[in-house]
Amino acid sequence: MKALICKSPGEFNYVEKDLPAVKENNVLLKMKRLGICGTDYHAFEGTQPFFAYPRILGHEIAAEVVETASQNNFKPGDLVTISPYFSCGHCIACRNGKSNCCVNMQVFGVHIDGAMQEYISVPADAVVAGQGLSVDELALVEPLAIGAHGVGLADIRKEETVLIIGAGPIGLGTIAFAKIAGARVIVADVNYNRLAFCSDQLGVEYVINPIKTDVFARLKEISNGDMATVVIDCTGNLNAINGSFKFLAHGGKFIMIGLQKGTIEVVHPEFHKREAMLMSSRNALPKDFAHVIDCIKQGVVKPLDFISHRLNLNAVKDQFSQLAGDQSVIKALIDFD
Repeated sequence: MKALICKSPGEFNYVEKDLPAVKENNVLLKMKRLGICGTDYHAFEGTQPFFAYPRILGHEIAAEVVETASQNNFKPGDLVTISPYFSCGHCIACRNGKSNCCVNMQVFGVHIDGAMQEYISVPADAVVAGQGLSVDELALVEPLAIGAHGVGLADIRKEETVLIIGAGPIGLGTIAFAKIAGARVIVADVNYNRLAFCSDQLGVEYVINPIKTDVFARLKEISNGDMATVVIDCTGNLNAINGSFKFLAHGGKFIMIGLQKGTIEVVHPEFHKREAMLMSSRNALPKDFAHVIDCIKQGVVKPLDFISHRLNLNAVKDQFSQLAGDQSVIKALIDFD
């Protein structure tokens, strides 16, 4: 079978591999679609934390069951996705129901080889039933679950003012689920195409481009001086994160979904007087996947609207750099058919 390996930052190579062995309690899957994630772009650029080379990237999966090694609920031909966060089950986080931040976490396509290959073998307990969703929809379940998890941590109240910074694929999912939670959403991003998508496809009333508009002044105007009771960063950009604490209302919450390598700087008196809460949001839980699938089935989240670019596995090596720098990309899918 064909696989694409990121050997080092900026370098992809195709290789031929044997079909994965179906170990006990694993399921052999044939890849159908794969979403390209910000993590993949960052790994290719050499800016992704928790990463080592060489690595087969990819964790936003739609696949078909080929074979199972033991008794489970799946059979050949089933369409599925996976929860790509392989946890140990016994550490402090796992014992407390937070397997998404397992001490010994192995994220598929980050810590271990992922899905930019024609077949994969994964633990059966990581496989998520497709429930009638299409392969395109299934490929977007995982990134949507990331946003759903962050929104869940924010515990948003109806009509609460929520500022979401960054309207990439994860940010767009976060926006969708913040709106489902009843928030009054404000989005800040420097990408004109993504801001237009927020307005036209997601129904966001307030969008701000920091290049053209003073975010602080505009947010103060929109909120009648209150500022945002929830700020969610989806950029993973250090300057954006450090510059966003001033947007937070007194008593507010700052949720970081985006990830970067640097040191966050907080002016303690400003943060302290707000009695603010700072929380990171890592990965997602099974309940987030269930919530996403239910919302897709109800039609309140429309993942097909997010797909802007498609390419075949054979074209990834030559086109990946172009995709990474293309401002028109909302979500790119790799097709294995």
